[in-house]
Amino acid sequence: MSEVYAARRTRLKEYCNAGGSAAALVSRPANVRYLAGPAPRGAVLLLGKTEDLLVCGGPTSDRPGQERPDEALRVQALPGAVGGDPAVAAADLAAGQGADSLAVEEHHLTVARHRALGSVAPRLRLANLGSAVEELRLVKDEEEISCLRIGAEIADQALGELLESILVGRTERHLALELERRLVDHGADGPAFPTSVGTGPNAGRPGHRPTDRRVEEGDFLSVCLGATYRGYRCEIGRTFVIGTAPADWQIELYDLVFAAQRAGRESLVPGAACRDVDRAARQVLDSAGFTEGLTALTGHGVGLEIDEDPQLSPTAMGKLDACVPVTVEPGVHLPGRGGVRIDDTLVVRPEADGGPELLTITTKELLAL
Repeated sequence: MSEVYAARRTRLKEYCNAGGSAAALVSRPANVRYLAGPAPRGAVLLLGKTEDLLVCGGPTSDRPGQERPDEALRVQALPGAVGGDPAVAAADLAAGQGADSLAVEEHHLTVARHRALGSVAPRLRLANLGSAVEELRLVKDEEEISCLRIGAEIADQALGELLESILVGRTERHLALELERRLVDHGADGPAFPTSVGTGPNAGRPGHRPTDRRVEEGDFLSVCLGATYRGYRCEIGRTFVIGTAPADWQIELYDLVFAAQRAGRESLVPGAACRDVDRAARQVLDSAGFTEGLTALTGHGVGLEIDEDPQLSPTAMGKLDACVPVTVEPGVHLPGRGGVRIDDTLVVRPEADGGPELLTITTKELLAL
């Protein structure tokens, strides 16, 4: 991976040099990891005029089995130096290397931290790096996609095991905790985000936080979980019915959301406008009269963060590229009754390569558990 990290840093340096900056300071944690590998908490990356450095605020641990940063980078530990802030220390180091300008991630820095950078090196002109690293992160290489694929397999396995257990009488909170434990048991770094389990009237509610409500016969049960594997995060959401057979209204609602999700998945082709993917799924729900209460977006990118660009929303700009992983997750929630959400992680692929690659493969059949 060292060559991969080096190539990524070279691309960013070329971008900075073209913009007139001799050095760059990367402080957003996901961006640091993308360019430097697994880094200590709070570390920043200095792409210097003469040397690249991973700057940490204190001693770095070296436990067996722990993921380490790119071995080609020198790690500069600065316990207590320059106020203990690695970003401020990095700015001082950049000035010491003779740089006259430093591109920084203004969208990640606080006002106070930005001022501190300017005060420690007053002759250093600060420029805005913008979202240059996030743009580099959009298209994933096959190693990144492999990590997402493994994370999806772990999430599928954890969900499949839960469905084989007795569910009636257990609380949403208990089920969510069990899913997160199973993720770790199967090799995940941890959950990609707080696991959501909704039952009965809570089912299908976006971002629902599990409660002490117990699973009952006849409930919809919606689950949304994800695994983190080597820093990469995937997402899966499924809805089931508790009992021997779903009611007619549950079947109709499920079939509608399934059709919307399929329309969104089938729209994932290189060159497709992000808003058109959202429109494909949303039109299915709109035509059935569900115009109110729909989620603000149909999906989003995933990677080192669970909610990355691109955004699949009505106002989204831009088009999809090949090798961009996204979620497609339409849903409908009926207040007081419950609802349905179906959520997959896929990788955009050209038709010649088989079309979008589905990473989360747990069945989307409406199962009665």
